[in-house]
This record gives sequence, structure tokens and C-alpha cells, in this order.
Amino acid sequence: MVRERTTQRLEKLRRVLALRQKDLTLVLANIHDPHNVSAIYRSCDAFGVPRVHLYYTDTAFPTLGASSSASARKWVDTVRHKDEQSLMKALRAEGMQVLATSCTPAARPLQEYDLARPTAVIMGNEHRGVDSELVGLVDGEVYIPMYGMIQSFNVSVAAAVILSEAARQRQLAGKYDSPTYTEEEYNAILEKWVEK
Repeated sequence: MVRERTTQRLEKLRRVLALRQKDLTLVLANIHDPHNVSAIYRSCDAFGVPRVHLYYTDTAFPTLGASSSASARKWVDTVRHKDEQSLMKALRAEGMQVLATSCTPAARPLQEYDLARPTAVIMGNEHRGVDSELVGLVDGEVYIPMYGMIQSFNVSVAAAVILSEAARQRQLAGKYDSPTYTEEEYNAILEKWVEK
């Protein structure tokens, strides 16, 4: 029975890792609510996002609960940045188009962007959005079209909607049909996952 569980677990790890989209990521920029951060990590795991970038310059990274968020964070790597230069350097080194969520006139609807391309989306602070020093460095501003009286989503809901659209586009483009990792990267990550 133990051996069967071990075999099933390994098969699941292999299957999930094969679906990870190494060229899709979110940047959490000074998001202060721990429930929002936890929910974003869960959405990242669910949609195959292997890494989250943290940009915390004037807000402390929140203390997260030990239950489901800890479980999701176990499978989603975290990269911290202290300033916009290190953040943008890391994203550009991976060939990412960098988008910022926004409600300005310069923002375009989510569906107008090609999210099957290597993409990083910056999710801003709950009250003020994405800080201006970051907006000035991005390739585009994005918003989610809404048709009700309220014209904003909670940041964790917005992250899930954006990742859902990215997953839809990537599915159509065949991006989930073969691993985005090289064989060497895949095997190295799998070895780490087996130990978790």
C-alpha cells in the first residue's frame, strides 16, 4: 500500500511539473492582506505558475497562515526584490513582456494581450494599485473588462481572472502539451519536489 501511494505521488508530481509554465509569472507589489497573498499563491499553483516575484518596498510582507497557503507556497517558488531595477532585470533576463494592472486611459483589456508569450503581470497594492515607479517601466497596462456597477475586483480575484485568461490562451496555443522546462531543469525540480 505504501509503495502504491509512493508511485501515485511520483506520477502526480511528474504530471503537474510537466504542466508548469515557467514563462508565466506574477509580481506581488506591496500587497498587504495575507488572505489576498495566500489566495494568489493558490491560484498560481492551480494555473501552473511556478514562481512568484515579491516587490515589497514600503509594506511588510504579510504573515501567512499555515494551512492552504503554506501548501500552495510549497509548490510555488518565491523570488524577492528590494527595488525596481533588480525586479525588471530579472524579468527581462527571462524575456518577459511585463504588464501592470491599471485603470488609467492607457490600459487595454486583458484579452487584447498575447498571454501565451513569456509574461509577467504586476498586481498592485489593494488601495493604490501598482506604484508609479513600476508603471513607467512596463510594456503595457492591463485591465479586466467589467459590466456591473462596481468597477474593481479584489486583487486576489483579479489575479485568478488574469491567470485563467492566460491559461485559456496557452491551452489554445498548445503550451500545456509539452513541458516548458528543459529535461535537465525538469529532472532537477522533480528531485526537489520528491523530497517535499
